[in-house]
Amino acid sequence: MSGAALVTGARGFIGRHVARHLAGEGWRVSGIGHGDWDGPASREWGLSEWFSADVNLENLAAHAGAPALIVHCAGGATVAASIDRPHEDFQRTVATTAAVLEFARIHARGAAVVLPSSAAVYGDAAQLPIAETAALQPVSPYGVHKLMAEHLCRSYAREFGVRAAVVRLFSVYGPGLRKQLWWDACARLARKEPALFSGDGAESRDWLHVRDAAALLAMAGGRAGGDCPAVNGGSGRAVSIRELLSQLFALQDRTDKPVFTGVGRKGDPKRYCADISLARAWGWTPGTEWRKGLEEYLDWFRRDAM
Repeated sequence: MSGAALVTGARGFIGRHVARHLAGEGWRVSGIGHGDWDGPASREWGLSEWFSADVNLENLAAHAGAPALIVHCAGGATVAASIDRPHEDFQRTVATTAAVLEFARIHARGAAVVLPSSAAVYGDAAQLPIAETAALQPVSPYGVHKLMAEHLCRSYAREFGVRAAVVRLFSVYGPGLRKQLWWDACARLARKEPALFSGDGAESRDWLHVRDAAALLAMAGGRAGGDCPAVNGGSGRAVSIRELLSQLFALQDRTDKPVFTGVGRKGDPKRYCADISLARAWGWTPGTEWRKGLEEYLDWFRRDAM
């Protein structure tokens, strides 16, 4: 596939990597979302055009043209924010998804619509690794809203022939991420604060480098259809929070060890690990092992974030 592509939320962490990946594949990429992004900065990430505007039907109709591919990266970003501001998270995730699908139905017939969803739709999974056929039982507003967005994609695919696909991303990380565990841990250690973290350290996550996530989202465009397939995006390996932080401490020559409160955060499931058999069958495979990714992230943090 190639031609005109639209990335909503292209200024965000995942969105900008998707834009750069698509541009590298020969797409002419435009973006829409919040924030001022001058020409050179946005072009560095592969964009030919950037529109600073809310993602709604009116603005999409005014600026998006007739793309052959839409990757809808705009939306809520964290469980904590969805708990603090649930209505805002609904608007950012569900309302924008409805707008993108309606735009595709009216103005971009035949476009492939790719939704980056989340492993949060699975909630506390009973069995690992988690297959796409597992029960969908989200335990946070963030997960509920992602699942609602998935349902909208399936509805528009079934009722209106919108070609859609869903990628359930697990824990995406990489240079430039300025939130969540990787950022918080590096910032805390840089400030020489007490190394105290929530939970008990046995919680596990499946870490996926953002470049690998972008490649899978781009590939999903070629799989979009009336059946609206859903595919997991992860590494296929569970890594405990204790193991991750211990590796980070070692990379910084710390002689102490991370300490945990024993109290988990609301809305965070205990264990995550993706079954990535379907993604592999599509021809995708993750390329960055988490330890190498952690070294890369720490190099970026020391160079650009301190």
